[in-house]
Amino acid sequence: MGVVLARGGRALNDPGPPLTSGELLGPPEAVAPTLLGCWLVTDRPAGRVALRLTEVEAYAGNGTDPAAHSHRGPTPRVAVMFGPPGRLYVYFSYGVHWCANVVVGAEGQGSAVLLRAGDVVVGEELAAARRPTARTARDLARGPARLTQALAIGPDDKDADLLDPSSPVRLHRGDPPAQVSAGPRVGISLATELPWRFWESGAASVSPFRPGGRPRSRRAGQDGVP
Repeated sequence: MGVVLARGGRALNDPGPPLTSGELLGPPEAVAPTLLGCWLVTDRPAGRVALRLTEVEAYAGNGTDPAAHSHRGPTPRVAVMFGPPGRLYVYFSYGVHWCANVVVGAEGQGSAVLLRAGDVVVGEELAAARRPTARTARDLARGPARLTQALAIGPDDKDADLLDPSSPVRLHRGDPPAQVSAGPRVGISLATELPWRFWESGAASVSPFRPGGRPRSRRAGQDGVP
């Protein structure tokens, strides 16, 4: 059987080159849609799993986005968000599951993009073993919690350099979608009017929209995303 090729001529199981910091330096709402189609790759002792991103959300820094964890400024919990672009910000949501974000923008701004969903393109069997409740392939990484489970991303990956070719968690160039849709962010109760959720139009792995509840406090923001 011949090698299946992706657009651009590379083998389908071979990711493109890692992204560069320069590609992540813009405002989060501008960078976020450019991450659609990129590959998020994890290499673990059990093997490689890679997915092609189909859904993301932008969270702005500089204190301008009340839904962002960084809204109140640098704290030990969110210090990674104020680091250089391309770092992985991982947080525990609702005491239940992990969520993964890519730091974007200039260092010190506190901007990030939440990785909401993707299609598993390498290591589907391993991803399915990590996600035994998934009924179909489209459900393996459909939503932020499922995405981190499929890739085995957790607290040890916080502050990983996604742009380093030797990192066990990396972000690679991929194939951009033919069409991108935008709408309100999922599950938040602050800054709900911003259309900063972006997804590949028609992708089966995109998670359903769910509005947030009434704001309980100034912290009722990004924690509600998953």
